[in-house]
Amino acid sequence: MLGADEFISSPPRKTVRFGGTLTEILLKYEKGDATDFELLKHQLSDPDIKIINWLHEFRASVAYLTKELGQLVNILLKLPWLRRSREVVEEYLGFLGNLVSAQTVHLRPCLRMIVSQFVPPRITIREDDVDISDSDDDDENISENFDTCHRALQTVARYVPSTPQFLMPILVEFFPFINKSERTLECYVHNLLRVTVYLPTLRLQILELIIEKLLKLDVSTPQQDIEDAEETANNCASEEKSTEEGLFDMEEDEDGKGNKVVSPSIERMAHPLAERLDILMTILFSYIRDVCHVDGKLNISNTKDLYRDLVSVFDKLILPTHASCHVQYFMFYICSFKLGFAEAFLDHLWKKLQDPNNPSVIRQTAGSYIGSFLARAKFIPIVTVKACLDLLVNWLHKYIDNQDKGANAYCDVALHGPFYSTCQAVFYTLIFRHKQLLDGNLRKGLSYLQSLNFERIVMCQLNPLKICIPSVVNLFAAITRKYQLVFCYTIIERNNRLLIPVVRSGTGGDLVQTCTNPLDSFFPFDPYILKRSKKTIDPMYQFWEELSAEDLENLKKPIEKGTSEDEDDDFLKGETPQNDGVVEIAPNSYESHTRSPVSSIGSPADCYVPYPL
Repeated sequence: MLGADEFISSPPRKTVRFGGTLTEILLKYEKGDATDFELLKHQLSDPDIKIINWLHEFRASVAYLTKELGQLVNILLKLPWLRRSREVVEEYLGFLGNLVSAQTVHLRPCLRMIVSQFVPPRITIREDDVDISDSDDDDENISENFDTCHRALQTVARYVPSTPQFLMPILVEFFPFINKSERTLECYVHNLLRVTVYLPTLRLQILELIIEKLLKLDVSTPQQDIEDAEETANNCASEEKSTEEGLFDMEEDEDGKGNKVVSPSIERMAHPLAERLDILMTILFSYIRDVCHVDGKLNISNTKDLYRDLVSVFDKLILPTHASCHVQYFMFYICSFKLGFAEAFLDHLWKKLQDPNNPSVIRQTAGSYIGSFLARAKFIPIVTVKACLDLLVNWLHKYIDNQDKGANAYCDVALHGPFYSTCQAVFYTLIFRHKQLLDGNLRKGLSYLQSLNFERIVMCQLNPLKICIPSVVNLFAAITRKYQLVFCYTIIERNNRLLIPVVRSGTGGDLVQTCTNPLDSFFPFDPYILKRSKKTIDPMYQFWEELSAEDLENLKKPIEKGTSEDEDDDFLKGETPQNDGVVEIAPNSYESHTRSPVSSIGSPADCYVPYPL
């Protein structure tokens, strides 16, 4: 028993009901008496309310919660139910199920409430009516809360079969802006992918949504910007380290076993948008791996279904997008699981390339993907490379048959864009794969390459050596000269001497173009530079092997006619030697003449190969 003073100073006890039962209050409100109803809303808005008994009554009275009581339902949906006891959570889930089954008019508000919980809660500190911080809430139960949200969504979907069609627009609406924290984006994307597990009809749309957002991030962070940011960060770190070492005798951190400990900051990308993209690509790769593998073994059926969805997204979003750097690697990754998927992807691109009904830009991009994929994918065997080269080269010869003597038999990207793109794909593939094509049996390999008849392609009136990226042309010329497949230098010199312009016809008259990349082409599988997610790609990726000065000399020396197939050829055997005289040489997608030292790592850079005298 409280004393008089204690009773006066103590707060009033929270009561469960007043003015009768919930049903009575709602019936009074229908008759125009809103007094108890307003008191009910006020009490439900109290953050300290004990809600479990109210939830029990609301669960039994959902028939009265019509559209007119939407304001009351919104108050119930704002209750902080996730961070309550298990009894409250279970009662709330039961209430949601009863509500949407009896009053589907409240389906959208319920879905919006659940989806809003797909990101970590935020703590905002205000000082003098100004937000001074907006940081993630370090909630230890965040994973458990997400699990409960997915239970709630499954409960709603079980009672209302049409949930997916109402849910998808809400998922789009609530997708965080790219300037939100990495943790916010990470949690939301992860939760979206979890939805696809129990609502598989939404998988394609959710993948489209996620990849569309990733693509916007990707094109907003050009590779050169990422590399510049990394270089700046490395320089700053080196300066700081030098200063510290001058003041203190710093020792490297070691774990209990004496191993060096890698700081988590080393894996962070210096560019903030690249950091977000890296995290999200890591999640996407993990999702693809987990869907396609069951108990550690590849599930062909699951992989086929996911492959179809990803190809659909690729066609809709990736193929029409110019010069994305990283997002397209989801196709590279899923194709690595089994050769059949890689061959299916190549066949898909081939159909895009040869179909005259497709826009020219799509056909050209398909050619770029074919060349880059064949060159960079370690998991594609040489027999598949040869089959693709046969298809591409035969198509080129047929194209020349149809065009080389007609009215359009002149150099014009607008007329012959797919042809030039295919030529570049063939040249690029040969640059990366010529050692494998010639490995083991030099005579047989040379016979195969001679059967491709590169001379006819190079010498045709369409003049592909003028249009393709100069770095590709230079290395292709060096390799084909060495093996006496075709002598390109006469044409290259003539092109350079005459400075043949590329003429485009338009409504405003003819436009003369003299840029070094008239195709505006790129190699979509250039080196992947995001630090975390590249660990997934690197084991299956063919990096460019830097050519030594000795290799460059070998390129200038043609093989002798009498060379035996069993005779050693230094250029064909093993990896290129590493020495102090390393020179990098090969094509670059993004710049025709120059690359920074950082950007040349792991990728062939431009280099001028001297013409043989």
